[in-house]
Amino acid sequence: MKQLKALILAAATLIMAQAHAATDAQADKIAERIKPVGEVCVGAECGGAAVAAAEPRSGEEVYNGACTACHGSGLLGAPKTGDKAAWDDRLAKGMDATLQNAINGINAMPPKGTCANCSDDELMAAIKYMSGR
Repeated sequence: MKQLKALILAAATLIMAQAHAATDAQADKIAERIKPVGEVCVGAECGGAAVAAAEPRSGEEVYNGACTACHGSGLLGAPKTGDKAAWDDRLAKGMDATLQNAINGINAMPPKGTCANCSDDELMAAIKYMSGR
């Protein structure tokens, strides 16, 4: 009788081990089917360039990338690039006040125009470029 109980216990243990192995195999198949197609990683830790390490853009670069759509055509009252009279009116209150308008937005221009990642120095360079200063 003891031998029969030991045999039954051994058989039950073997069956449980096989059932557990099948469950692991099924779990692996499920994990394979639902795994992400890809991953997104941005920045220096992923091999990309660190934003802080980048050289500041020139006024012309900022203008060409973010300002030309409105300031090239005078859209919605934006002072056109090179229009001395229009820029003299804006700059009458001072370069710092004009920079604050660019940072915070004014009239139809949203804060930082269309250059959300521009530094204050880059915005100042763009103002100087557009105004001819």
